[in-house]
Amino acid sequence: MAKIDEIKEILNSLRLFFSIAVGLIVFLTGALITKEQNSSIDVYFWLGSAIDILIMIGLVKIIIEIKKNISIIKDL
Repeated sequence: MAKIDEIKEILNSLRLFFSIAVGLIVFLTGALITKEQNSSIDVYFWLGSAIDILIMIGLVKIIIEIKKNISIIKDL
């Protein structure tokens, strides 16, 4: 397989992970807002908040990897 095809496959995988992570953030944030509105702030609320923040950090790392691979393709 050519180098450009390999990088394109990596980019497609990263974009898929990005989409899944955004969906998880939307779902989890909605659940956290519902718990907060119901005054049900417990350990699961804080655990969900921590997971939400970790997923957001993961999104930043995915974006950095996407930009890096796009610059590699530009150089080819």
